[in-house]
Amino acid sequence: MVKEIKTETKVGVGIAALWKALSKDLRFLAPKIAPNLIKDVELIEGDGTSTGTVLLFSFGTDASNIVYQEEKIVELDESLHRFGLQVLKGGHLNHGFSSYKTSFQLAGIQEQETLVSITVTYESAVEDTTMPSKSTQASIAFIKSLESYLLNAAA
Repeated sequence: MVKEIKTETKVGVGIAALWKALSKDLRFLAPKIAPNLIKDVELIEGDGTSTGTVLLFSFGTDASNIVYQEEKIVELDESLHRFGLQVLKGGHLNHGFSSYKTSFQLAGIQEQETLVSITVTYESAVEDTTMPSKSTQASIAFIKSLESYLLNAAA
């Protein structure tokens, strides 16, 4: 049975800058802005910026119980500002989940304010519901780190 958990956060960055950082520059920025969470992002397949791209995330000390995770970009819609990653190997799949996807939906509120909606969709043979909740919390922390990085880069 497919389940999902949702959360959202507002950031003080315009939608265009946030979209570019999340959908186009993710593999370069993630290790810079959250090195304790993401040590490295390696391009396995594709161009890194389109659906079908496969990325290998190596996690740091802040990612409890997960060393690596191979993820595929399965959603990338420029007009809707929607971006989604599906876990292919490792990570959550090593912890009883048969599928695990994280999607980000961006919506501009004002010129320098964006609403980020995060949805984790998953199937699991185990009754552990803490991992999806931790994923949404980690995603919010990552988005906030991305916000700080973009605000400091603009200064």
